[in-house]
Amino acid sequence: MATASLNRGRAAGALLMLLGAWGALVPFVGPYFGFAFTPDKAWAYTSGRLWLSVLPGAAAFLGGLVVLGGGRIAAVGALLAAAGGAWFAIGQPVVSFAAASYHLSPGTPVAASGSVFGPAAMRFLESLAFFYGLGIVIVFCAALALGEVIVAHLAPRWSGNQAADAFEPTDQYGAAY
Repeated sequence: MATASLNRGRAAGALLMLLGAWGALVPFVGPYFGFAFTPDKAWAYTSGRLWLSVLPGAAAFLGGLVVLGGGRIAAVGALLAAAGGAWFAIGQPVVSFAAASYHLSPGTPVAASGSVFGPAAMRFLESLAFFYGLGIVIVFCAALALGEVIVAHLAPRWSGNQAADAFEPTDQYGAAY
C-alpha cells in the first residue's frame, strides 16, 4: 500500500513539473503556433510575463520536483506548487487591482488568422490554457500530492493502532477481557 501511495505521489510531482514548465514557457513559445498573448513574438520578455507566468510556473515546477523527491518535505513542495497554481488563477485580477501603476499585464490574447476557432473562442482558450484553467489543475494536483504525503505519513501510525486494537479487545467501558 505504501508503494502505490509513493508512486501516485511521484506521478503528481511529475505532473506538477510538466504543468509548471508549460505555464512558465508557453508565453515565450506560444507565438510559434499562433497561441499567444501580446506581444506575440517568441521569446519576448515583459515584466507581466515574469510576474504572471514565469514565477508561478517556477513555483509549480520546483514544488513538483520536491514532491517527486518524496519524504516529509514533500508537503512543503505540494504547498509551494499550490501557491503557484493559485497565483496563475488569481494573479491577473490581483495585479490589475493592487499594482495598476506598475503596468504589469500579461497582454491581450491574440487570435491567429488561420485558427480553427473564432477570435472569441481563441481568447477564451488562451486565457484558460495560460492562466485560469492551468492554475486550477495545478492546485488540484498539488492537493492530490499533499493528500498522498499526509496519507503516507499517517498510514504506519494508523495500521499500528489497528494491530494494537486487534490484540487488546475491550468492552464499551474500556475494561480488557
